[in-house]
Amino acid sequence: MHRKLVEFRLGSSDISAVRFGISPGHELVHAVRVLLRPQTAPLHWGWFRTLAQPPAGAFRLMAVVSGADGYLPDFLTATPSGDMSPEEEAARLREVPTERLQIDLHKRVLRSTGAVQDELRTLLADPDRTRTRIAAAWQEVWDALLAPVWPQLLRLMRADVAVRARRMSDAGLGEMASTLHTTVSWDDEVVQVEMRAHEEVVDCGGTGLVLVPSVMMDPRGCSVLTEKPAQPTIFYPAHGVSETWHRGGADTLAALTALLGAARAQLVLELQQPLSTSECARLTDLAVSTASHHLTVLRDAGLVDSRRTGGRVLHTRTPLGEALAGIG
Repeated sequence: MHRKLVEFRLGSSDISAVRFGISPGHELVHAVRVLLRPQTAPLHWGWFRTLAQPPAGAFRLMAVVSGADGYLPDFLTATPSGDMSPEEEAARLREVPTERLQIDLHKRVLRSTGAVQDELRTLLADPDRTRTRIAAAWQEVWDALLAPVWPQLLRLMRADVAVRARRMSDAGLGEMASTLHTTVSWDDEVVQVEMRAHEEVVDCGGTGLVLVPSVMMDPRGCSVLTEKPAQPTIFYPAHGVSETWHRGGADTLAALTALLGAARAQLVLELQQPLSTSECARLTDLAVSTASHHLTVLRDAGLVDSRRTGGRVLHTRTPLGEALAGIG
């Protein structure tokens, strides 16, 4: 099968403007998709069991607008302005320009059939009322699905950003970009993203490139934003997502602290993906020498595995460490 690539071409000003963001809206629409197709998301089955029933009307509206897979309306997943909060995302949604809403909903109409297509046409007939309805439904579904676990989601995404930002600082943008996902590559100041049905060349034009980690999206691929006024954006699956991601960090940390001590407990929880000693130190506010000592103790106890990769030693949790990290 011929590969389809979206190529983000970066000039010197774009390279200096590459940044990370966090998008509550992106997480919510993918949470809706997960509930529509739970068989495709085994890492979220534990989260399913914690959920109250979402409001039927609000969930139906979000499901019709977002769809179960494929094209996702851009106005639902706009480029985040830094570490965007749910409140900022909800406010942004209430102010989506009418033209943007109409363009995106029309694309959904073209990709739909039957009753869903009829509902979308009805929504298109009164875009101002539709915007108000979608914003209200977004808030209701957010409160039911993600508000209870937002601290856990935020911790995973921030940890991912911290690791990748350090890699970019240590090894450069190209090295970091090529580790975002198996579908992402770097070639002579061009970031290439392999897609199922989208092919495009994007000149970032000095606006930079925004990289957004996601817990809820399908981990098999990435998604992109390429149409103005959004900044060029790549959404990619965050590292360290296990079937216990939804558990409260405070309970787990308290239990591990009683067993291992505060510093070592924090290290075990932070090692959701391979980290260098300096990355471990920075994430836990420890001196590098202190982090190294604790990692040695954890390695001797069989909780951490350490392997040299190039010029760095990377530490990961062993199966025993994974079991301990899930005791909450």
